[in-house]
Amino acid sequence: MARLLSVNVGLPSDVLWQGRTVNTAIWKTPVAGPRMARRLNIDGDGQADLAGHGGERRAVFVYQMDSYHYWQKHLCRDDFVCGQFGENFTIDGLPDTEVCIGDRYRIGSALFEVTQPRVTCYRLGIRMNEPEMAALVVKHGRPGFYFRVIEEGEVQAGDEVTKIASGAEAMSVFEINALLYWPGHPRDKLERALRIPALGSGWHASFEALLKQAGKGVAATGNAGLAPPSGPPLAWQGFRPFRVTSKVCESRTVVSVMLEPADGQPIAATLAGQFMVLRLGSAPGPALMRSYSLSGRPGERHYRVSVKREPHGAASRYIEETLEVGDIVEASAARGSFTIRPGDTPVVLLSAGIGVTPVLAMLHALAAAALTREVWWLYGTRNGREHPFAGEARDLLNTLAHPHSHIRYSSPDPDDRPNVDFDAPGHLDMQALKALGLPTDADFYICGPPRFMTDLTTGLAASGIASDQIHTETFGSGSSITPGIAAAPRRPARPPDGPSHSGALVSFARTGLSVRWEPAFDSLLELAEACDVPVRWSCRTGVCHTCETGLVAGSIGYRPDPVDAPADGNVLICCSHPKGDIVIDL
Repeated sequence: MARLLSVNVGLPSDVLWQGRTVNTAIWKTPVAGPRMARRLNIDGDGQADLAGHGGERRAVFVYQMDSYHYWQKHLCRDDFVCGQFGENFTIDGLPDTEVCIGDRYRIGSALFEVTQPRVTCYRLGIRMNEPEMAALVVKHGRPGFYFRVIEEGEVQAGDEVTKIASGAEAMSVFEINALLYWPGHPRDKLERALRIPALGSGWHASFEALLKQAGKGVAATGNAGLAPPSGPPLAWQGFRPFRVTSKVCESRTVVSVMLEPADGQPIAATLAGQFMVLRLGSAPGPALMRSYSLSGRPGERHYRVSVKREPHGAASRYIEETLEVGDIVEASAARGSFTIRPGDTPVVLLSAGIGVTPVLAMLHALAAAALTREVWWLYGTRNGREHPFAGEARDLLNTLAHPHSHIRYSSPDPDDRPNVDFDAPGHLDMQALKALGLPTDADFYICGPPRFMTDLTTGLAASGIASDQIHTETFGSGSSITPGIAAAPRRPARPPDGPSHSGALVSFARTGLSVRWEPAFDSLLELAEACDVPVRWSCRTGVCHTCETGLVAGSIGYRPDPVDAPADGNVLICCSHPKGDIVIDL
């Protein structure tokens, strides 16, 4: 008979870690006597990061005494106390290999249901003083699991744990954990997992993504259950030389550059919406590196990138003032997953400013395909002088079966003609979108300034548009994901403090910063953080793939090895280091 050995609770508090303040509730303390198990947690307990822990389906975390003994031996430790792993229930029995998702157990007067394995993050490493602990519990198949409270009631140490019902499909916590995180994701097991009603919604979505990946009929790489697909395989690795064949002024602030392969070989096919990294030379020091969306029609004999002149932009100034027809630039293969989903539902292309470039390529692709899909072209800029591709977009729209267009100028010039050059003054915001009566079953593709994208993405979601119908592309460095870290003002990217080193050159393509690798850093993630480059992470040990980033050029090594490899052409920056000069898409 399984038995509840300890009930452990704790509230969020701040701890210092690597010079930063982390808010966490992973420290749990045993309590004596009965405690109420309620719908969201045990009385006296709380969670700091509700995105990763807590909520109705993650109300109570369970860890087993058998795993305590295992880790004491594996880590050569004898200092563990109940609550050591952040669990609410320390239990004798209920191993992960035998407990199944959907199983129901009576403990005290409460009834519980198993919903999912625990998703570990870096805070377990802080609590255990073992930085790799988040990866170890996954690699060794000992994650523990969450209970949902079906019937509230009192529990206390010493209560027997009685199994009341078995879950559908009889898939154990161990199996479900391995199915998501370990290499190999058998289709039959994914289908079984998706038939389990009790499984948490996040896990359900991950298995749906893996099943979709498995159904493509090609040798897809990466783990679609943890990181979104990064697009089709790259046409080449690293950089390839291209010759500038022409430059075209598209507006007062935008210039387009046409590029053809310098070796005379055909260009590789791309998908509308993808981007390339350009390496621009001639200046002393490291080459200028920037990411630019392709703005022309996929399938042409050249690539077109369109660049806005920024007041303090070294790369845009170089392209406008120094780059000449006939010059050679180096370009990465096109990459990115901001591409048109197949189907016959309406398409809404929403952009502002230079964010027009990837959606213009999409408009080209829709026109070339001669589809009957309803297409909405919505664009905002200051005035006619800053309105690139106006005529080109109108010509493309005229070839479509069901086009709609709405142009907004926030500060029109006196000679800008209403209902000819633009449709209405003001910004392209949610109020404007609501007035247009956009189809609610459409796919929305959004690109523009950060505030524009945030407002529209949030507004569309609030108006009932499903998250999988909203697609965005961010220019420059993206937003950070740093769970539990106290918010700090965002600072411009810069070289790390201290003396310069002579290690490998690490170039952050989106940020436009190149620095030398230093052996003092344990990972590319730590280097990026030292440079104030925005990063996204959670486990910091190669498990969750939150940090998965494009590897544009160069090669890397891992320490420790990730549980499952990223997609080809990508890198997990949390556990990797450069083997030579590299370029990453940050």
